[in-house]
Amino acid sequence: MTEEIIKRYGQRVGYTESELEKFHEGGHRIRQVERVSQVASKYSIQAEVVDSKNCNSGHKTGQTFTLDIDGNFISRLCPKKMCVYLISQLTIPVALINERLSEGLEPDDFHFMRYVRCPDTGVECYGYGEVMLKVQVVPRAK
Repeated sequence: MTEEIIKRYGQRVGYTESELEKFHEGGHRIRQVERVSQVASKYSIQAEVVDSKNCNSGHKTGQTFTLDIDGNFISRLCPKKMCVYLISQLTIPVALINERLSEGLEPDDFHFMRYVRCPDTGVECYGYGEVMLKVQVVPRAK
């Protein structure tokens, strides 16, 4: 079963035979792909705007960004306009969630960076605006 999952993954991303052999080194990538593929249909990552003030991109409290567990935005479930400075802050929480999944742990039981802010400091601190997101793992809608 594992080798079939890895083979399909390799085909999907376009690995050559030699790249697929190299992929097996270390074991961590095999574990990651196998375990994440087993739960990918069960979960999504949701980042909700919980605070917003003077955002140039128009992000407002209550807006949500939905990603698959690999960190890909599901565009139909996201605002049409997304600020690169804000969404770039999701890198670490998504990596933490992926690490938890690859280790067979509860994916939403992380504590570090559950909330993230855009790097803008707001007008009071010589910036422009400010936005905060709450990141969580949610059951995938059927």
